[in-house]
Amino acid sequence: MTNLSKTSKQFNPGAVNLLTIDEGGDGQRVDNYLAKILKGVPKSHIYRILRSGEVRVNSKRVDASSKLALGDQIRVPPVRMMQSNTEPNSHLPVASKFEDAVLFEDEALLVLNKPAGFAVHGGSGISRGVIEQLRLERPHAKFLELVHRLDRDTSGVLLLAKKRAALVALHDAIRNNQTDKRYLVMVHGQWKDQKRKVKLPLHKYVLPSGERRVSVQDDGQDSETNFFLRKPMGEFTLLEAQLVTGRTHQLRVQLAHLAFLFSVMISMATLSSTRRCRSAG
Repeated sequence: MTNLSKTSKQFNPGAVNLLTIDEGGDGQRVDNYLAKILKGVPKSHIYRILRSGEVRVNSKRVDASSKLALGDQIRVPPVRMMQSNTEPNSHLPVASKFEDAVLFEDEALLVLNKPAGFAVHGGSGISRGVIEQLRLERPHAKFLELVHRLDRDTSGVLLLAKKRAALVALHDAIRNNQTDKRYLVMVHGQWKDQKRKVKLPLHKYVLPSGERRVSVQDDGQDSETNFFLRKPMGEFTLLEAQLVTGRTHQLRVQLAHLAFLFSVMISMATLSSTRRCRSAG
C-alpha cells in the first residue's frame, strides 16, 4: 500500500511526477500502484499509458505486471483526474461497515467475515470494495493489503495484512501449501460420493468488455479440489470444498462442468502457519 498522505503532498496530476517507492510500494505491481496514486483515472487509461511507455521505472519501460522495489523511481505522466463528489466532506469520519465483521485482529493481521454482496476491491463498475472502505475507515493505518480474494457473492473468512512482512509471510505460506482453504458450497443436484477428488484443466480468457471468463479446456492450467459430502438436502446438496490449487473461479467452473449449479458459497479459510505470520509482524 502506498502512503498516499505522504505522496499527495508532492503529487501533481497535471505534470510529470517522479516518485520514489517506499516500503508501502515495495513488491507491488505497477498497475496496482498507479491505481492507488491516480484516484479517479479509469483503469483503461492506466493501461494505455503503460503500453505507450509514458510510465517508466528507473528510466525503463515496464508492463503492468512488473513489480516495484524499495528505492525505485517511477515516472508518472500528466493525467486528468476526475473530481470526487465526496471531496468536500473528505474530512468527515467514514461510517464503519465492517467493524462488526472482525473475527480477529492483532498488530499484523486483520480477519473479517466478509458479507456476501461486497467486492473485495473496486473495479469493473465498483467504486469501492472492502479494501478501499477499510482504508477510509482507518486513515492512520500505514499498511493494509488483501492477502487473498473472495468473489463478490461469496461470504466468509477474508485475511488482510497490516504489515508488509506479514503479507509476504502469508503469501509464502499459501504458495508452500501451508494453508487449508475450504468453502461450504450449496449446489443444485444430488451429490453421491462421500469424498471426490476433481482435477480439470482450466483456461482463463478475457472478453472484449474486459470481463474475465474461465472454461474447461485441454490446454488450461491444472486445477484440483477435494469435495466432501456434508448434507443431502432434497434437490440440493451441501458440500465442503478443499482447494488444492487456487485458480480463478475454480469451484464454480468445476461444479458447472460436473452439471452441479452453484447456489451459495462461504469461505472457511484457515491458516496453519499463524505463528509464522505473527512472528513476521
